[in-house]
Amino acid sequence: MIILVAYATVEGQTRKIASHIGAQVEKEGHQAVLLDVAGPGFGLPGRMDAVILCGPIHIGRYPAQLVSFVANWKAELQALPSALVTVSLAIASKNKEEQEEARTFPRQITAGVGWQPDYFHHVAGALKYVEYDFFKRWMLRRIAASEGGPVDTSKDHELTDWLSLDKFVAGFLDFAARTPVD
Repeated sequence: MIILVAYATVEGQTRKIASHIGAQVEKEGHQAVLLDVAGPGFGLPGRMDAVILCGPIHIGRYPAQLVSFVANWKAELQALPSALVTVSLAIASKNKEEQEEARTFPRQITAGVGWQPDYFHHVAGALKYVEYDFFKRWMLRRIAASEGGPVDTSKDHELTDWLSLDKFVAGFLDFAARTPVD
């Protein structure tokens, strides 16, 4: 199968996650096509058998480029087995209400543009303290401290559960292999 792994990224962690998904797809014996939807002249690159979209949540929203991609290609996306991987720090929260709120983020795309993926997966991103400006570092450190998260601002902290992501990819590929494409 040919699997499109399309993504939008803000700080680079979603790109890393999409690349990891692509590597897992190829490890399972399929072909992965990686596409940054923010790139110039993006579009669907020919025939695909399934698609996995990856997008981060920042300040409660997906990047505009990802929303535009889904809006522009929703008919093609709907015709294929598809999944949406949402990257957010809220999913790693110890607060169950914040986790539940994070699980509602995909509605922005599904309700907003009328695309309904077959699978959803939520994955934590990273705290990139070293890259943040003073204010963002201070603010995110405060939030992390209130959550019992990492507060050492001298280094970055990756919170992505790679094993869970690998299990998701394997399950999605099994589903896509059993799903006829129009």
